[in-house]
Amino acid sequence: MSLTSKALSPARVVVLAFAAAIVVGTVLLMLPISSASGEITNPGEALFTATSAVCVTGLAVVDTATHWSTFGQVTIMLLIQIGGFGIMTLSSLVALTLSRRLGLRQRLLAQTETGTMDSGEVRRVLIGVATFSLLFESVAAVILTWRFWTDGDISLGRAAYLGVFHAVSSFNNAGFALFSNNLMDFVTDWWVCLTIGFAVIAGGIGFPVWIELRESLLNPKRWSLHTKLTVGTTIVLLVGGAVLIAAGEWSNPGTLGPLSTPNRLLASFFQSVQPRTAGFNTLDYSQMRESTWLVTDALMLIGGGSASTAGGIKVATFAILGFVIWSEVRGEPDVNAFGRRIPNAAQRQAVTLVLLAVGAVITATFGLMLLVDIDLGPALFEAVSAFSTVGLSTGITPTLGTPAQMILVALMFLGRVGPITLFAALVLREHGRRYRFPHERPIIG
Repeated sequence: MSLTSKALSPARVVVLAFAAAIVVGTVLLMLPISSASGEITNPGEALFTATSAVCVTGLAVVDTATHWSTFGQVTIMLLIQIGGFGIMTLSSLVALTLSRRLGLRQRLLAQTETGTMDSGEVRRVLIGVATFSLLFESVAAVILTWRFWTDGDISLGRAAYLGVFHAVSSFNNAGFALFSNNLMDFVTDWWVCLTIGFAVIAGGIGFPVWIELRESLLNPKRWSLHTKLTVGTTIVLLVGGAVLIAAGEWSNPGTLGPLSTPNRLLASFFQSVQPRTAGFNTLDYSQMRESTWLVTDALMLIGGGSASTAGGIKVATFAILGFVIWSEVRGEPDVNAFGRRIPNAAQRQAVTLVLLAVGAVITATFGLMLLVDIDLGPALFEAVSAFSTVGLSTGITPTLGTPAQMILVALMFLGRVGPITLFAALVLREHGRRYRFPHERPIIG
């Protein structure tokens, strides 16, 4: 086996691990014990749900609250946990394996002096991700359990079940809810919205960034470039998204219109958080204006942080392209950010990832419109949501039909495993060339 094929094995592991989890999940969800009616679930519906859960998306073709039994709902929750834990672990390990090629200064990624890992390093990553996940999920579960128990006429056991399920779903950016209208009944509940919102943000920041923040939270000068890009861009997108959503929906009688001013601000912030790839909703997206859909499309495509439970092209990738444009506009020969020069290879990788993502979304959107009689707006929204593993929908997912739903299944899988495998492949394919072709400049614009 060549060196290249060995180095590419982490990417293969990601694909095979997620495919195996989806197959097992599909089989379990097809069992009669998984459905509330006690009947076998259609294979297409089981496959779609398992893919959505493992890829922590949240799109659904059946009502999670009523179609699935307790066994089925617990299976979905475990698939979400496996998917979220797996992507954080595998992406962190792949990044650690490639740390010399990446040149990242983060402590987590700089623990190795070679391009390989020993069992101790793997163990530290596994324990770190597990501890990190359980800490945030436990805190969110306790708060949600207390809120569900004190706010509704349900038992403590039922409240704990709801609290744990929604804590796991929110931290892992899945967006599955055990209420038929998702979280629309809680649009004015500050405890539920803020707890789930901040759990989503925590899961979408990324394990490597949290490791660095734990050691130097109050000393941003010591942060690596990756952490600065991730944290800074996340804040800008959260605030900017909330402002744009509020501006678009403020007077809409179907969404923010009936709410008080404080609750409008809460709902706008919550819906700005969810396109980070969580997929919960407290507002009816089918009633939103197309301008808000467009804003949400952009937020979904960007997604969250690298080595996190979030999908999308990732905020660091988006930030790099922003600095590329800024440097070009200013006529600077190098692309610099926060006192550091971004390598040309990283710029090319960012462009490659974004263009491939856009190509996949456009192709899928065309396929959906070809198979189903729907307009561009809902088709694009559905495609971006699936590729970025978000789970938000205008309500058309169950009505698309099996062929169109299989397009979404492929998009969810591609959006979950594609970025990290592509990233690994691009880094490993970097090589020097002993010659250069003659220079010639084409006409731009």
